[in-house]
Amino acid sequence: MTTTQTHTARPFTHSMVVIHRGLRRESRLLPALVTAARPGDLPRARALAAHLSDYLLGLHNHHTGEDELIWPLLLSRVDLDAEIVLRMEEQHERVAATIERVRALLGPWTLTADEAARDALAAALTEHRAVLAEHLDDEEDNLLPLAGRHLTEAEWNAQGDHFVRHTPKNKIFTLLGVVLEDATPEERADFLAALPAPARVYWRLYGARHHAARMKKLR
Repeated sequence: MTTTQTHTARPFTHSMVVIHRGLRRESRLLPALVTAARPGDLPRARALAAHLSDYLLGLHNHHTGEDELIWPLLLSRVDLDAEIVLRMEEQHERVAATIERVRALLGPWTLTADEAARDALAAALTEHRAVLAEHLDDEEDNLLPLAGRHLTEAEWNAQGDHFVRHTPKNKIFTLLGVVLEDATPEERADFLAALPAPARVYWRLYGARHHAARMKKLR
């Protein structure tokens, strides 16, 4: 999910900051939401599990796009700054390990909603948030400026196309809602401008309202 700007041939790297804002919010809220779920409340556990699964899917696909399209290009064009890209790769591996841990604990809690499974999942989510936050901060401070100097706009935006291709169509607008929830009006307009006209109409007529209703129930 990236956007374009007609006045520059450089990547619109601020789009990554907007995406990260949504990831930061969800990774912050999820441990508390899971902890607050009452033991034995299966409907609540399953509702949270569905949202958590969507979040993990979006994060995984987002990172996969960077792994396959952004890091290799940068490594082929930088010299002294290669250690920044290599650090991003290592951080992605650490984040992926926390995702696998969360997924392994999610199934048992969804089946039982018992207190021990809930607390184990909440602890794994807390660890995930810490590892992710470290990566997002480092990427914004060090990787995005590097990308702005060494990648073209088309190369940068290819990761957005990759995300759409590898994400189930029925999840695209769910994940768009996660990104746009805390976006400014200008940021939201930039993201929506990159969508086909029918998708923009769908979002304005249904998607935004549906996302708000889902979040009201979950939180």
